[in-house]
Amino acid sequence: MDITRLVAVGLIGVVLLLTLRRHSPEFALLISIAVCVLLFLWLLPWLADTMGVLTVLADKVHAGDQSITIILKVIGVAYICEFGAQLCADAGETAIASKIDLGGKVLIFLTAVPVVMELMDLVTGILPG
Repeated sequence: MDITRLVAVGLIGVVLLLTLRRHSPEFALLISIAVCVLLFLWLLPWLADTMGVLTVLADKVHAGDQSITIILKVIGVAYICEFGAQLCADAGETAIASKIDLGGKVLIFLTAVPVVMELMDLVTGILPG
């Protein structure tokens, strides 16, 4: 899957949406969701490659397994929340989209707490006291 196919499917989806939106807004919304899901599924192998690169980088800097797991969870939550929020915004539901964004930020913070605590321990261990 290369980027030209991704862009082509996106543009075809937009043309379909613009054509159908006047006559059948409900059907246009369904097509929008279908195109978004299709594009996201096509991106999954690239996302998996990204996770593999992060794992290799973490091995090179000797980061702990817990840190890598947390980083991967944070990236996953960010991608999923962004995808869901954009779908809601495209459907005109900006209030729901903003709550998905907020929920993602809260979950990212809670997921990152162990790394923050580890950093705090490191800093307090270095400081004279």
